[in-house]
Amino acid sequence: MDQIPYIKPEKLREFTNNRRQDFTLLFKKLKAKKPKNLDDVVHELHNEAFDQFDCLTCANCCSTISPVITEKDAERMAKRLKMKAVDFISQYLRIDEDKDYVFKQTPCPFLMSDNYCMVYEDRPKACREYPHTDRKRMYQILNLTHKNCEVCPVVFCITDELARNSVFKV
Repeated sequence: MDQIPYIKPEKLREFTNNRRQDFTLLFKKLKAKKPKNLDDVVHELHNEAFDQFDCLTCANCCSTISPVITEKDAERMAKRLKMKAVDFISQYLRIDEDKDYVFKQTPCPFLMSDNYCMVYEDRPKACREYPHTDRKRMYQILNLTHKNCEVCPVVFCITDELARNSVFKV
């Protein structure tokens, strides 16, 4: 995989829109066929990508989207901040259209100016797992992966590589 540069979210949206047809066809094909080696291929690309890409140079995810916050996440972060969970929820969270807790604001209220996370050790599960390109059964989250192409340079590059890969060629 080529070197992955930092790409601003506006540019990623533009790049993703330019590749929308290819990516949509790729994901439709992958959902229908569920190739047995999809996870292995994506995980290898994930490892290659993160061997060279430093998320601290980016923080697009923390700057532009809010993770789903579980009750356990809220309790853990509240404890970290020496707050009651109910106060943490009141101060930092709202319920979105899917009835999930999310942060009231973006960028994340715990993103510091150097792109480090103030609550890193106790960050939400969704943050720990982002961008989800190392999980099992990738075919189950292809819609999310497509959406994440607009936020994460690594996801865009992995998806671009998949679209070009002769095994999954569209």
